[in-house]
Amino acid sequence: MPGTSRYPGISYGGRVDALRGLLGERGLAAMALTNLTNIRWLTGFTGSNGFVAVLPDRLVLVTDGRYGERATAELAAAGVAADIEIGLTQAEQHAKFVGALTGPERVGAESLTLSHHRWQAYAAELPVAPADGMIEDLRRTKDDGEVARIAAAAAAADAALAEVAPLLATGVTEHDVRTELEYRMRLHGADGPSYDTIVASGPEHAARPHHEVTHRPIVEGDTVVIDVGGLVEGYHSDMTRSYVVGEPSARQLEMYDLLLDVQLAGLAAVRAGMPAKDVDAVCRQAVTDAGLSEWFLHSTGHGVGLQIHEDPFESPVSTAELRAGDVVTVEPGLYRVGFGGFRIEDLVVVTESGCRILTKTPKDTPCPPSPPTT
Repeated sequence: MPGTSRYPGISYGGRVDALRGLLGERGLAAMALTNLTNIRWLTGFTGSNGFVAVLPDRLVLVTDGRYGERATAELAAAGVAADIEIGLTQAEQHAKFVGALTGPERVGAESLTLSHHRWQAYAAELPVAPADGMIEDLRRTKDDGEVARIAAAAAAADAALAEVAPLLATGVTEHDVRTELEYRMRLHGADGPSYDTIVASGPEHAARPHHEVTHRPIVEGDTVVIDVGGLVEGYHSDMTRSYVVGEPSARQLEMYDLLLDVQLAGLAAVRAGMPAKDVDAVCRQAVTDAGLSEWFLHSTGHGVGLQIHEDPFESPVSTAELRAGDVVTVEPGLYRVGFGGFRIEDLVVVTESGCRILTKTPKDTPCPPSPPTT
């Protein structure tokens, strides 16, 4: 609840004015916000039902009876001035929202996240036009309060993995490891997992970048990919570490060392002004030069914040340039059925001269840490 956070405040001031400026550049007189993530970023409101009308001279938040007091408290804590309207039914909420937006000649709406049915309902009563990407672009630059929450989520994942990784050689299952990680992240301050934790083991499961956890026992000789992140006050973290259970083979060491070099090269390429696709190219070219292009099955990274995957994306087709304040992953991987796989992922804050790494778990070896002695 407002006022109870352990972290520095988030700077909501200026966000509404920045959005209004972008609306003016697009020839829009108002904005109908329906994406809850964007509403949270703009106003601080965290409820599961809400609509925001951004007008030249005022803000209107429409929600239902469950969230009236919460909306008042959260917007006050964020320092955001808005009229809060309560509709007890969906029809009442729709009428209040449309009523607030009636009058402006051209109203922007989030076409990429609205259903066809909802778009038609708005278009029947308002002069709506697609206006996607503006808030997503503004969301990229994280302030100190946002970075503090992401860093805390990363720290919870680091602490949990430090405690759980030594268990890999004890006959546990993928399911066991996933459950322990998510439990221990909460013990270390996370509100929960950032996404469905990935624990992928063995010659088949570890070859799937987004494997879904099973009850397969983890055995000696397995490669194990663990992709884990925490969630703190709505902000996500993302990290992957990879291990070999038992003594690594020469081939496993060769692949791991190659991937670590590739990942370090990707990190070294990160800085403000760097085209995001060039970070991907640095990693992809190194893998290609090793004759393993078919082993690299996904893009190199993505933005992280209120969503686990958000702009900018470090992919071969990206048109974005990295900016100071972006929080992004660098996560090349190598996967092959019969071999298994490795992925090494760090979460970083982009700076003018490079990046600051938020994930602290060691990655210099594929050997999991030994259990602590008693």
